[in-house]
Amino acid sequence: MDELPIGRRVAYWRGRRKLSQQVFADRLGKSKSWVDKVERGVRRLDKFSVLYEIAYILEVDVQLLLGKDPERRADALNCIDQVEVQEIRAALERYDSMSAYFDAAPFPPPLMDMRKAVNHAWLTYQYGRYGMLTRALPKLLRDAQAADAGHDGDHSREAAHLLGQVYQIASSVLRKLGECDLAWLAADRSMAVAQRADDPLLAGIATTRVCNAMVAMGRPRPALELNLTIANRLAPGGDNDSDPGRLSVYGLLLLQGAMAAARLGDSATVDDLINGAHEAALQLGSDQNHYWTSFGPTNVELHRAAAAVELGDGGRAVEVHRQRIAEPMFNTLLPERRAHHLLDLARGFAQIGDVANAGEMLLRGDRLAPSEIRCRPIAHEVMSDVLRRTRGAPPSLIAELAEHMGVGV
Repeated sequence: MDELPIGRRVAYWRGRRKLSQQVFADRLGKSKSWVDKVERGVRRLDKFSVLYEIAYILEVDVQLLLGKDPERRADALNCIDQVEVQEIRAALERYDSMSAYFDAAPFPPPLMDMRKAVNHAWLTYQYGRYGMLTRALPKLLRDAQAADAGHDGDHSREAAHLLGQVYQIASSVLRKLGECDLAWLAADRSMAVAQRADDPLLAGIATTRVCNAMVAMGRPRPALELNLTIANRLAPGGDNDSDPGRLSVYGLLLLQGAMAAARLGDSATVDDLINGAHEAALQLGSDQNHYWTSFGPTNVELHRAAAAVELGDGGRAVEVHRQRIAEPMFNTLLPERRAHHLLDLARGFAQIGDVANAGEMLLRGDRLAPSEIRCRPIAHEVMSDVLRRTRGAPPSLIAELAEHMGVGV
């Protein structure tokens, strides 16, 4: 398909998504005639902003529309650029709900469309496609804000719930890419919206996003305290049920509290919180994805290893990986979780001086979810360490990955 003109590629993917020209045009805010001319090559498609919007609606990487392989791009330095940062910032600075309080609400996007878009955004995140996600975020934020401002009555809670999820998605990917201030802003917004959605579990997950951003900004102690406060309120038992959603949210709060405690060097609290999360995971029975948490027994062990790395005990992290994480269960996790763990392992191996295995973990993570390795500042630090401590020339695969990452050999 690489040899096809771009308009033909658009037509191909539109057909794959079972969208008529009229429906596709409506979602783009264009006329059916405009779509027809683009697909026939009569009208040029040369604006990247329009290309990104088309890719978002068709649920494909924009590179596919350009006839390129999205997995082989040397685009580490373009995982998120300053133009995209400013577009996301502008979207986060909108106050549609307040404007609607004084004026007539805008025509809201249909909630069915929003549900599909939010679901796709979560999957894009959990498959580690951060560049694709950051390009789609500005429009998704605007649409979710318009839906929240424009729907009332029985639909208002669902609209708020969807907006809260979009803020959480934005916070998670922005934190990974090093935009910590914006990650905190998005997470803080998600907590406020979760209260309007009247969903304590959504508020619990929003708490973990806020606390992750706080830890990234060098504020682990208030992050630990907030995680524990909300975990205690949501804990199963008493008046609280023990359904899978509650167990997952409660367990994730404990795990994120453990990570904050690890940043403080408090190993005793780390052990207590991870063991508490382990008990919740055993009640759950298996790794699941309620509230997009990926919580379960295997994910608990991934956090046990990650906390060991934060505590500076790389040997313990490697031991946890080898002795406590069953490979078949690990392989059932989503790519972001697995690649994140391999990055933690790379850090652990580097801490014990095993730069060969550290490099191998980076390569394995890159094969799973390239953006998790190529786009994250912490991965660049590990690669720099591997290159600096490798005797002689680095292996060719490591050198190639370093080049893709923009890390000098």
